[in-house]
Amino acid sequence: MTLALQAKQQDRPRDEAWLNEHYGHLDGRDLLEVMIKEVFPGRIALVSSFGSESAVLIDMVAQIDPSTPILFLNTGKLFGETLRYRDTLESRFGLTDIRTLKPDADEVREEDRNGLLWTRNLDACCDLRKTRPLDAALEGFDAWITGRKRFQTGTRAALPLIEESEGRIKVNPLANFSLEDLQRIANEKQLPRHPLVADGYLSIGCMPCTKRVEAGEDYRSGRWAGTDKTECGIHVAENI
Repeated sequence: MTLALQAKQQDRPRDEAWLNEHYGHLDGRDLLEVMIKEVFPGRIALVSSFGSESAVLIDMVAQIDPSTPILFLNTGKLFGETLRYRDTLESRFGLTDIRTLKPDADEVREEDRNGLLWTRNLDACCDLRKTRPLDAALEGFDAWITGRKRFQTGTRAALPLIEESEGRIKVNPLANFSLEDLQRIANEKQLPRHPLVADGYLSIGCMPCTKRVEAGEDYRSGRWAGTDKTECGIHVAENI
Protein backbone atom coordinates (compact mmCIF):
# COMPACT_ATOMS: atom_id res chain seq x y z
CA MET A 1 0.00 0.00 0.00
CA THR A 2 1.40 3.40 -0.99
CA LEU A 3 1.74 6.25 1.47
CA ALA A 4 -0.73 8.24 -0.61
CA LEU A 5 -3.34 5.48 -0.33
CA GLN A 6 -2.72 5.13 3.41
CA ALA A 7 -3.23 8.86 3.88
CA LYS A 8 -6.40 8.73 1.80
CA GLN A 9 -7.80 5.89 3.91
CA GLN A 10 -6.97 7.72 7.12
CA ASP A 11 -8.96 10.72 5.88
CA ARG A 12 -12.06 8.65 5.15
CA PRO A 13 -15.13 9.47 7.21
CA ARG A 14 -16.21 6.47 9.22
CA ASP A 15 -19.57 7.52 10.58
CA GLU A 16 -22.62 5.27 10.47
CA ALA A 17 -24.20 6.94 7.43
CA TRP A 18 -21.03 6.80 5.32
CA LEU A 19 -20.33 3.20 6.22
CA ASN A 20 -23.87 2.09 5.45
CA GLU A 21 -23.81 3.94 2.14
CA HIS A 22 -20.62 2.18 1.05
CA TYR A 23 -20.88 -1.20 2.76
CA GLY A 24 -24.49 -1.60 3.86
CA HIS A 25 -25.14 -4.08 1.05
CA LEU A 26 -22.67 -6.56 2.56
CA ASP A 27 -23.05 -9.00 5.41
CA GLY A 28 -21.38 -12.07 6.87
CA ARG A 29 -17.78 -12.66 5.91
CA ASP A 30 -17.87 -10.06 3.11
CA LEU A 31 -18.71 -7.30 5.57
CA LEU A 32 -16.19 -8.57 8.11
CA GLU A 33 -13.36 -8.64 5.59
CA VAL A 34 -13.89 -5.02 4.62
CA MET A 35 -14.18 -3.84 8.21
CA ILE A 36 -11.17 -5.80 9.49
CA LYS A 37 -8.80 -5.28 6.58
CA GLU A 38 -9.75 -1.98 4.99
CA VAL A 39 -11.83 0.30 7.18
CA PHE A 40 -10.56 -0.39 10.72
CA PRO A 41 -7.27 -2.28 10.36
CA GLY A 42 -5.79 -2.81 13.83
CA ARG A 43 -8.62 -0.86 15.45
CA ILE A 44 -11.49 -3.35 15.55
CA ALA A 45 -12.21 -6.20 17.97
CA LEU A 46 -14.71 -9.03 18.15
CA VAL A 47 -16.68 -9.22 21.40
CA SER A 48 -17.70 -12.84 21.96
CA SER A 49 -19.49 -14.69 24.74
CA PHE A 50 -18.37 -18.03 23.30
CA GLY A 51 -22.02 -18.95 23.49
CA SER A 52 -24.28 -21.23 21.51
CA GLU A 53 -23.69 -19.75 18.04
CA SER A 54 -20.26 -18.23 18.49
CA ALA A 55 -18.36 -20.72 16.34
CA VAL A 56 -19.85 -19.47 13.06
CA LEU A 57 -18.79 -15.86 13.61
CA ILE A 58 -15.42 -16.74 15.12
CA ASP A 59 -14.70 -19.02 12.16
CA MET A 60 -15.41 -16.16 9.75
CA VAL A 61 -13.12 -13.81 11.65
CA ALA A 62 -10.36 -16.41 11.91
CA GLN A 63 -10.43 -17.01 8.16
CA ILE A 64 -9.81 -13.30 7.62
CA ASP A 65 -7.25 -12.77 10.40
CA PRO A 66 -6.87 -15.12 13.39
CA SER A 67 -4.94 -12.39 15.22
CA THR A 68 -8.03 -10.17 15.39
CA PRO A 69 -8.51 -9.29 19.08
CA ILE A 70 -11.37 -11.20 20.71
CA LEU A 71 -12.73 -9.68 23.90
CA PHE A 72 -14.19 -12.35 26.17
CA LEU A 73 -16.11 -11.32 29.27
CA ASN A 74 -15.39 -13.80 32.04
CA THR A 75 -17.84 -12.53 34.62
CA GLY A 76 -16.84 -15.10 37.22
CA LYS A 77 -20.35 -16.56 36.90
CA LEU A 78 -20.01 -18.49 33.64
CA PHE A 79 -20.68 -22.17 33.09
CA GLY A 80 -17.55 -24.30 33.14
CA GLU A 81 -18.70 -25.61 29.76
CA THR A 82 -18.38 -22.11 28.31
CA LEU A 83 -14.78 -21.78 29.49
CA ARG A 84 -13.90 -25.15 27.99
CA TYR A 85 -15.70 -24.22 24.77
CA ARG A 86 -13.57 -21.07 24.53
CA ASP A 87 -10.45 -23.23 24.77
CA THR A 88 -11.82 -25.59 22.11
CA LEU A 89 -12.46 -22.79 19.63
CA GLU A 90 -9.13 -21.13 20.38
CA SER A 91 -7.35 -24.33 19.41
CA ARG A 92 -9.60 -25.18 16.46
CA PHE A 93 -9.28 -21.79 14.75
CA GLY A 94 -5.73 -20.86 15.76
CA LEU A 95 -6.84 -17.72 17.58
CA THR A 96 -3.88 -15.75 18.88
CA ASP A 97 -5.38 -12.77 20.75
CA ILE A 98 -8.22 -13.73 23.07
CA ARG A 99 -8.35 -11.11 25.80
CA THR A 100 -10.18 -12.31 28.89
CA LEU A 101 -11.94 -9.46 30.67
CA LYS A 102 -12.80 -9.68 34.35
CA PRO A 103 -14.54 -7.31 36.74
CA ASP A 104 -12.30 -5.14 38.85
CA ALA A 105 -11.42 -7.06 42.02
CA ASP A 106 -11.74 -4.00 44.29
CA GLU A 107 -15.15 -3.17 42.84
CA VAL A 108 -16.31 -6.76 43.33
CA ARG A 109 -15.22 -6.67 46.99
CA GLU A 110 -17.07 -3.40 47.50
CA GLU A 111 -20.24 -4.14 45.53
CA ASP A 112 -20.63 -7.91 45.54
CA ARG A 113 -18.68 -9.25 48.47
CA ASN A 114 -20.83 -12.38 48.87
CA GLY A 115 -21.26 -12.99 45.12
CA LEU A 116 -25.04 -12.73 45.32
CA LEU A 117 -25.59 -9.29 43.77
CA TRP A 118 -27.48 -11.01 40.95
CA THR A 119 -30.19 -12.01 43.46
CA ARG A 120 -30.70 -8.40 44.53
CA ASN A 121 -30.10 -6.29 41.42
CA LEU A 122 -29.59 -7.92 38.02
CA ASP A 123 -28.72 -4.67 36.26
CA ALA A 124 -26.10 -3.76 38.86
CA CYS A 125 -24.52 -7.21 38.56
CA CYS A 126 -24.30 -6.95 34.77
CA ASP A 127 -22.89 -3.44 35.04
CA LEU A 128 -20.18 -4.59 37.46
CA ARG A 129 -19.26 -7.80 35.67
CA LYS A 130 -19.88 -6.94 32.00
CA THR A 131 -20.44 -3.31 31.09
CA ARG A 132 -17.58 -1.69 32.96
CA PRO A 133 -14.93 -4.28 32.01
CA LEU A 134 -15.94 -4.06 28.36
CA ASP A 135 -15.99 -0.26 28.33
CA ALA A 136 -12.41 -0.26 29.64
CA ALA A 137 -11.25 -2.90 27.14
CA LEU A 138 -12.72 -1.04 24.16
CA GLU A 139 -10.51 1.97 24.77
CA GLY A 140 -8.21 2.22 21.76
CA PHE A 141 -10.65 0.55 19.37
CA ASP A 142 -12.75 2.50 16.87
CA ALA A 143 -15.14 -0.36 16.17
CA TRP A 144 -16.28 -3.71 17.49
CA ILE A 145 -18.02 -6.76 16.08
CA THR A 146 -21.04 -8.33 17.76
CA GLY A 147 -22.84 -11.63 17.20
CA ARG A 148 -26.37 -10.24 17.49
CA LYS A 149 -29.06 -11.44 15.10
CA ARG A 150 -32.53 -10.12 14.29
CA PHE A 151 -34.26 -13.41 14.98
CA GLN A 152 -33.15 -13.51 18.62
CA THR A 153 -35.71 -11.12 20.12
CA GLY A 154 -38.37 -8.69 19.06
CA THR A 155 -36.19 -5.81 20.26
CA ARG A 156 -33.52 -6.88 17.76
CA ALA A 157 -35.89 -7.28 14.81
CA ALA A 158 -34.67 -4.07 13.16
CA LEU A 159 -31.00 -4.51 14.07
CA PRO A 160 -28.80 -2.71 11.50
CA LEU A 161 -25.68 -4.25 10.01
CA ILE A 162 -23.64 -1.18 10.90
CA GLU A 163 -24.47 1.24 13.68
CA GLU A 164 -22.85 3.93 15.77
CA SER A 165 -23.14 3.75 19.54
CA GLU A 166 -21.42 5.78 22.22
CA GLY A 167 -18.72 7.03 19.88
CA ARG A 168 -17.83 3.68 18.26
CA ILE A 169 -19.03 1.72 15.29
CA LYS A 170 -20.68 -1.62 15.98
CA VAL A 171 -20.71 -4.17 13.18
CA ASN A 172 -23.40 -6.85 13.25
CA PRO A 173 -22.41 -9.14 10.35
CA LEU A 174 -24.90 -11.88 11.23
CA ALA A 175 -27.92 -9.58 11.62
CA ASN A 176 -29.62 -11.09 8.54
CA PHE A 177 -28.82 -14.71 9.40
CA SER A 178 -31.55 -17.02 10.66
CA LEU A 179 -31.05 -19.76 13.22
CA GLU A 180 -31.42 -22.24 10.35
CA ASP A 181 -28.65 -20.45 8.43
CA LEU A 182 -26.31 -20.75 11.40
CA GLN A 183 -27.15 -24.39 11.98
CA ARG A 184 -26.61 -25.20 8.32
CA ILE A 185 -23.20 -23.49 8.28
CA ALA A 186 -22.18 -25.22 11.49
CA ASN A 187 -23.19 -28.59 10.07
CA GLU A 188 -21.50 -28.05 6.72
CA LYS A 189 -18.24 -26.98 8.34
CA GLN A 190 -18.50 -29.42 11.23
CA LEU A 191 -17.94 -26.63 13.73
CA PRO A 192 -17.69 -27.50 17.43
CA ARG A 193 -20.97 -26.98 19.30
CA HIS A 194 -21.32 -25.51 22.75
CA PRO A 195 -21.96 -28.59 24.90
CA LEU A 196 -24.94 -27.03 26.69
CA VAL A 197 -26.98 -26.64 23.49
CA ALA A 198 -27.72 -30.37 23.42
CA ASP A 199 -29.03 -30.00 26.98
CA GLY A 200 -31.64 -27.42 26.03
CA TYR A 201 -29.74 -24.17 26.54
CA LEU A 202 -30.23 -22.04 23.42
CA SER A 203 -28.87 -18.66 24.55
CA ILE A 204 -26.12 -19.02 27.11
CA GLY A 205 -24.97 -16.38 29.56
CA CYS A 206 -24.04 -16.52 33.23
CA MET A 207 -24.96 -19.69 35.08
CA PRO A 208 -27.29 -18.16 37.72
CA CYS A 209 -29.27 -16.24 35.10
CA THR A 210 -29.60 -18.86 32.36
CA LYS A 211 -32.02 -21.77 32.17
CA ARG A 212 -33.07 -24.34 29.62
CA VAL A 213 -35.56 -23.25 26.97
CA GLU A 214 -38.70 -25.32 26.86
CA ALA A 215 -40.48 -26.29 23.64
CA GLY A 216 -42.41 -23.34 22.24
CA GLU A 217 -40.55 -20.71 24.25
CA ASP A 218 -38.72 -17.79 22.65
CA TYR A 219 -35.08 -18.27 21.73
CA ARG A 220 -33.74 -16.05 24.54
CA SER A 221 -36.44 -16.86 27.08
CA GLY A 222 -33.87 -18.75 29.14
CA ARG A 223 -32.01 -15.52 29.92
CA TRP A 224 -33.12 -13.74 33.11
CA ALA A 225 -36.27 -15.88 33.12
CA GLY A 226 -39.15 -14.51 35.15
CA THR A 227 -37.99 -10.89 34.82
CA ASP A 228 -38.48 -8.14 32.25
CA LYS A 229 -34.74 -7.95 31.61
CA THR A 230 -33.73 -8.77 28.02
CA GLU A 231 -30.23 -7.29 27.67
CA CYS A 232 -27.16 -7.32 29.89
CA GLY A 233 -26.33 -3.65 29.29
CA ILE A 234 -23.36 -3.75 26.92
CA HIS A 235 -25.76 -2.69 24.16
CA VAL A 236 -27.48 0.59 24.97
CA ALA A 237 -31.26 0.63 24.83
CA GLU A 238 -31.65 2.70 21.67
CA ASN A 239 -29.43 0.38 19.65
CA ILE A 240 -29.80 -3.10 21.14
